[in-house]
Amino acid sequence: MSERLFNKEVAEQLRLVHDLMQLSGENRFKVIAFDKAAQIAESTEEDLRKRALEGTLTEIKGIGKSIAEDITQYLESGSMRVLEELRRKVPAGLMEWLNISGLGPKNIVKIHEALGITEVEELREACADGRVAALPGLGQKSADKILKSIEWMAQHGDRCRLDEAREVAEAFLELLREAPGVVKIDVAGSYRRSLETIGDIDILIAAAEKDREAIFDRFTGAESIVEVLGRGETKSSVRTMQGRQVDLRIVSEAEFGAALMYFTGSKEHNIVMRQRARDRGLALNEYGLFELDAAGETDFEKPVGVGSGAGSGLSEAEIYDVLGMGFVPPELREGRWEVEWFEDGDSGAGSANGSKGGADAKDRNAGSKTVDLVELSDIKGVVHAHTNWSDGQPTIEELARACVAAGYEYLGLTDHSKSAGYAGGLSIERVREQWDEVNRVQELLDSEGMAFRIFKGIESDILVDGSLDYPDEILEGFDFVIASVHSSLDQPMDRLMKRYEKAIAHPATTMLGHPSGRLLLRRDAMAVDFPVLIEMAGKAGVAIELNASPYRLDIDWRWGELMRKHGVRTSINPDAHTLEGIDDIQYGVGIARKAGFSAGDVLNTMNAEEFGAWLARRKG
Repeated sequence: MSERLFNKEVAEQLRLVHDLMQLSGENRFKVIAFDKAAQIAESTEEDLRKRALEGTLTEIKGIGKSIAEDITQYLESGSMRVLEELRRKVPAGLMEWLNISGLGPKNIVKIHEALGITEVEELREACADGRVAALPGLGQKSADKILKSIEWMAQHGDRCRLDEAREVAEAFLELLREAPGVVKIDVAGSYRRSLETIGDIDILIAAAEKDREAIFDRFTGAESIVEVLGRGETKSSVRTMQGRQVDLRIVSEAEFGAALMYFTGSKEHNIVMRQRARDRGLALNEYGLFELDAAGETDFEKPVGVGSGAGSGLSEAEIYDVLGMGFVPPELREGRWEVEWFEDGDSGAGSANGSKGGADAKDRNAGSKTVDLVELSDIKGVVHAHTNWSDGQPTIEELARACVAAGYEYLGLTDHSKSAGYAGGLSIERVREQWDEVNRVQELLDSEGMAFRIFKGIESDILVDGSLDYPDEILEGFDFVIASVHSSLDQPMDRLMKRYEKAIAHPATTMLGHPSGRLLLRRDAMAVDFPVLIEMAGKAGVAIELNASPYRLDIDWRWGELMRKHGVRTSINPDAHTLEGIDDIQYGVGIARKAGFSAGDVLNTMNAEEFGAWLARRKG
């Protein structure tokens, strides 16, 4: 077994212990210790198997003696004693309940013990027939919320997060890229379009017919595969140990451009492009771009671009060009307004960074054939990150040095505020102590000649009445404040919007954090009236973050056009709780591109001096 797979297995076992401990009512600090150890196992570059054999696991920060023994037990026997003991105490079916929004460990245990049920379907029935509502401390409102969450999970159960898809996709790309005969390779589908959740993973390869059999052998023989679902001459499908279906299609090199466009989608974009081709006397399909015959049918003997019968041989960019358009970035291919952005025309509109910043997407870019979407390389600073002062793993110094190593110019530190007791929120005294620590680390970095700046921020809870979480004299001491809703997520829309209105009006509020409150595939969004929220933020000059955590990806990309219309800027924030969490910015960039954001729309594309000046202007 590879080093990476062993570390991943250890992380899964530790996370399972953490979840079962929650259900068994274990000490809170023990539960947190296993959660942090799972994060370490998942992200560390250390070989945990080697460390266990050497007896040096405790040298890894965050892994204590007891958890080191658990990992060693798993290496030696394939199981952990602590996990087996917990499994005997907690019914297996209850584990799935932890994914249900609005149902914490205490209520899971309460319902299980009172009703004697363990399966999600039994819970659904108990919510529907009134048994859950009748339990003390729950009621009809809680039962309805649980029922809604169960139904929502069932609807989205065949999808996964972007980071989960990336892990699978990158492993197959690495496996297949160097295979003999592979001329071109790419991932298509919703993954290439950076959709926030992914179904099947589609891989496309260009190769000669003589090499296809060996490539399919390599694909279906991958270590991570648990089942071969099908195998043909041009397509094979497998299911991985992560539960994902992966489809591999092999086409000729001449067909690759058209096939990549077709299998990238979306369906809606493809429909528009096929019609655009027909309007020009052409047929576009997964094999290429062809002329139409006299009867209006595809003439496969007359491809556009190369010799007879060979398929078009055109790249995606060339196909768009023939159809009178600029290259449409995959992230924008959702059948919305992208054709109007990229088609030929003489409207004189500028690029996405152009002078018509208040115009909507269709007016701002119509006819330009180009658009300057934000790139990962444009991001200059890490904003919204947590340390071990609240619920994060790294120290302030470790986080700052990791940002420096990754090439960033600044760090916007934002631990949790005092009301977030569940996340180690900072008391006023701790806030002042943290400011002193930030000053110490800044002076240390300065003494080493590092041109790096740490901004003192906080992720302040927006309280139920819309207040921020500290007195004004404390809030004024921060360089910036991210105001976020973490409690009472089920408020009706009118009350929630009044709550947001008050928070936005507070002069200390710099930006709103994860405004919908959603957790992808686990919890639906709050009842936010986004057109109103965006308009309020625009009038107040308050930014709305794009939370880049693959668990959130919030604000939803579909609101990008309206944000630009109201002049609301965003910041692509990783919401990092580990050093590796900084890398989540890449997922946020993909979503920002889907939203049509240029670098000028994103605050943390500013350099440290510009960002500091912007924050100073916000504070007045």
